[in-house]
Amino acid sequence: MSSEKHLDFYLEPDLLRSAQAGQHNFIGKIVEVAEQAGFTTGFHGNSLQDRSAIRDRPGFSMLHMDEPEGPRSLTFRRVYHYPFWQIEPTTKRWDWRVAQKRFNAKKVDPKEAHRFYTFWRKRLFVKAAENPTQEGFVYVPLQGRLTERRSFQTCSPLEMLVSTLQHDPSRRIIATLHPNESYSASEMSKLNTLTTRFPRLTVQKADMVDMLGRCDYVVTQNSSAAFNGYFFGKPCVLFARVDFHHIAADVYTEGLDRAFATVQGELPDFERYVWWFWQEMSINAGRPEAKNKIRQALRRNGWAL
Repeated sequence: MSSEKHLDFYLEPDLLRSAQAGQHNFIGKIVEVAEQAGFTTGFHGNSLQDRSAIRDRPGFSMLHMDEPEGPRSLTFRRVYHYPFWQIEPTTKRWDWRVAQKRFNAKKVDPKEAHRFYTFWRKRLFVKAAENPTQEGFVYVPLQGRLTERRSFQTCSPLEMLVSTLQHDPSRRIIATLHPNESYSASEMSKLNTLTTRFPRLTVQKADMVDMLGRCDYVVTQNSSAAFNGYFFGKPCVLFARVDFHHIAADVYTEGLDRAFATVQGELPDFERYVWWFWQEMSINAGRPEAKNKIRQALRRNGWAL
């Protein structure tokens, strides 16, 4: 396609088939917005070879969870659960527009927030989140690279465990391994050394919903389990940058001492925050205004529609 008024999507195989068949709701809405503005659209795979051609092609590109290629390229990603999405110029969630925005609970209607929050709590977790308890432990959903400190993290995941033990000297710490991560023998050895050194720390396989229902609070780098914890009324400590940091105890901005004091203090307004984060700051593909919000996101990133 030679025209610059053209939008190409670069998608993994299953998503590509769904989009080409017109069966993906959100991608379909992006296509409608683009075509209403006079664009043509096309679909490609997202292999390295496919993506390496982006900068040489005229027009615009949209990728799913892959880093955009140049100023006419954007990425889109689900915001933890369907049908909520973001369209952004980077895959780094901590640099997204919502992450930079200030949350003001006073500007959110409490009745509408309550209705929205309770609807999605039931939709996502049925009855599991209705009567959460506090059973004297901290839930730590581990992610990958246990011994590394990456650029968006304040420390490595193993150092995070030690800090949690030091800053909460009474509670049990239950850490879980990510089911989709592969851990090296060296990582597991160091983790086992920690559990031997600190009897309050255990590492086990556990269901996220069960853990969220029973823990006192969540500690993580930036796992989505912490966001899900908001539906259980569970506060969290974040050791890494992310988009849903506004009501969290944030080590990156507060430091360790203050973050652990914050998480054990007054509970944040989960209901108003979830409404703001999803309904105002994200694109709800199930809402009538979804196409208008898509259009706004594209224009905000310099696309002339």
